[in-house]
Amino acid sequence: MALINQGWAAALLAMAALPLSTSAGAQGAQSTQGSQVNYPTKPIRVVVPFSAGSATDILSRMIGPKLYEAWGQQVVTDNRPSAGGTVAGGIVASAAPDGYTLLLTSSAFAGSAALYDQLPYDTVRDFAGITQIASTPLVIVASPSLGLKSLKDLIALAKQKPKFLNFASSGIGSGTHYGSELFNYSAGISATHVPYKGVPEAMNDTMTGRTQYFVAPTLAVIPLLKSGRLQALAVTPAQRIVQLPEVPTVAEAALPGFEYDGWYGFVAPAKTPRAVVLKLNAAIVRILESTEIREKLLAQGAVVRTGTPEAFEKLIREEIVTRRKIFQAAGAKPL
Repeated sequence: MALINQGWAAALLAMAALPLSTSAGAQGAQSTQGSQVNYPTKPIRVVVPFSAGSATDILSRMIGPKLYEAWGQQVVTDNRPSAGGTVAGGIVASAAPDGYTLLLTSSAFAGSAALYDQLPYDTVRDFAGITQIASTPLVIVASPSLGLKSLKDLIALAKQKPKFLNFASSGIGSGTHYGSELFNYSAGISATHVPYKGVPEAMNDTMTGRTQYFVAPTLAVIPLLKSGRLQALAVTPAQRIVQLPEVPTVAEAALPGFEYDGWYGFVAPAKTPRAVVLKLNAAIVRILESTEIREKLLAQGAVVRTGTPEAFEKLIREEIVTRRKIFQAAGAKPL
């Protein structure tokens, strides 16, 4: 299989990795408008599309207590891991548009829309963006039982034995699935996709050797790398990351020009009152921009990315287009 055209790939990947930013004046105007609404007056449910211990779960349990401190209302994390996040998406799309049921999602939100012909919701029409919250590099990790020394070793083994290797993901259409297909296509290799309900399950089977490699988010995988239970072969962004300075980038290790970051954010059901969306946006942005949360996320390899509801909606639309092109080029299909 030929390598992906580098110019085309670079353009797509640059689009996927665009940071979001907002002027202080615009954010200030939003904060003023949102603060006038009588919200919240009861507990808020945050539906998380992956299992406990996943990056989305970690983020929800990090932000939820801070919202409680600000508003005095409980924020309950509701894990609904199934079908690459589409079950959770369906729950939130059909919920009352009142701001009390939110979805903390990942780039799987766009990936599922890019991969599936039919979903229980329309990813663009049925949700209101609140804000992107973070981006995170991913790490290509391998089972220590393989005895690999480098990313080139993994590519060589996959080429010697097409379809012999299994790669894990946190679900069909997830950011880890997309990252793997992008890597496989760029490297010109063929392997068998094994989707799981979430990152912890995928990591466990990669540790035991049932699957041989996994493109994992740093938020969840760094502790296992430090303990030697997984082997890091390369990180996916353009530059090495401070948490794993000894691990080369994919571009350095084997595939010049390769770059990929995952992302996370909050959405609400469509038709949620604008004032409620803006109040959520202002509160979540304020929490994320605190020194405490920034440092916690950075320690786990994530970078705070915030912006307006419109900016997050634009990112989602663009990502659907980008990921559809990569999935189609790689020949990825729903199982």
